[in-house]
Amino acid sequence: MSKTSARWLLVLGLVIVGFGVGIYLQDLKHQESTKAAWKANRFNVARFNKIMRYAGDMNDQNWASMRDSIGGQLDSLMILRFRKEVDSIKKTKK
Repeated sequence: MSKTSARWLLVLGLVIVGFGVGIYLQDLKHQESTKAAWKANRFNVARFNKIMRYAGDMNDQNWASMRDSIGGQLDSLMILRFRKEVDSIKKTKK
């Protein structure tokens, strides 16, 4: 085997190892973000289900006050989500 082909095999080996390490590190980050998303999603789904149960209890006498309460809770949920996103963006810029 000539020196040139040995060098090309070495370069090819390094490229393959580089891709393997990159894929591994990407998978680690993906697992980390997925875990955080599931944790946040569980909290949001539980809160949303609570709001839906609350909405199911509405009747003719209390619908106006309950509707306003549900709107306020959904607004606060969206504000919290937005603030979390902004904090995340600021953290990545540092």
